[in-house]
Amino acid sequence: MAIQKWLLFLFLHLLVLNIVAQLSDVRFDECGKNGNYTENSTYKNNLNTLLTSLSSKINNYGFYYDSIGQSTDKVSGIVLCRGDVELEQCRSCVNKAAQELVQLCPTQKEAIGGYGECSLQYSNNQSIIETTSLPSVLYFFWTPANASKPEEFNQELSKLLEDLRDRAVNGGPFRKYASGYATGPDDQTIYALVQCTPDLSPQNCLNCLTDAYGTMPRCPCLGKRGGRIIGPRCNFRYEIYKFFDVVPESPPPAGTVVTPRPLKSLLGTPYFWGPIYFKKLLINVIFIKKKFICIMSVMISTQEIYMK
Repeated sequence: MAIQKWLLFLFLHLLVLNIVAQLSDVRFDECGKNGNYTENSTYKNNLNTLLTSLSSKINNYGFYYDSIGQSTDKVSGIVLCRGDVELEQCRSCVNKAAQELVQLCPTQKEAIGGYGECSLQYSNNQSIIETTSLPSVLYFFWTPANASKPEEFNQELSKLLEDLRDRAVNGGPFRKYASGYATGPDDQTIYALVQCTPDLSPQNCLNCLTDAYGTMPRCPCLGKRGGRIIGPRCNFRYEIYKFFDVVPESPPPAGTVVTPRPLKSLLGTPYFWGPIYFKKLLINVIFIKKKFICIMSVMISTQEIYMK
């Protein structure tokens, strides 16, 4: 019995570690449909040069964009790291994302991808680095567990996200990022962060985050204990555990401060609905089930040997 209990404890420990690791290192990727390039083309050479440039020239605020080439061989790219991520970790994340994207999308002229700590997008369409055109592609991720008292949880989450949005919008030209926490039902702490690319105007950052918030009623993350929505220009995440480090607040910019419009309830009608890719981590669920079956088989076999 002692061996069986020990194996059960080991299984539960591995299960928790697996879930935490997967949620902290969530990956997203998508290949574009805006044309292809050939192996030895000028476009590919420009793309390789751009990807190297993006990772090496990221500033201390975790952001950089650039274009290389002319006419049909021109490629533009943009990267953003989470506001609390250190520079070296940011560059490492971008490098990893770049290497994987060119493998997953070996001939496509545009792609978007990254991890929880960074996002990368490149395209032959320069509009991706123009702040007047906000991309509509969003990625949803969520934890499987439901929040206790979902309606109360959603109400407190809505207030927290609205407050963080207001702070991020007016964060300044270097970093539009805010993180914080609120007390939910049963004294449970809700942690969240929101972020825009710093080149966005306050109004465009406001629009991007508000639109992202508005998709939550149709996202399986609503009412869950954790979730995140990631887009090329803005993103947010919330959990019931602290997942971010403290970052000094950026000084407010001189000039007019944007007064955000009130945020609709997360249970209301969404502001915006665009092409959305639901990517729940089903592979991990299957993996965990297989691991459970495997360990249980070992436990049964061990118990039989022990009985003999």
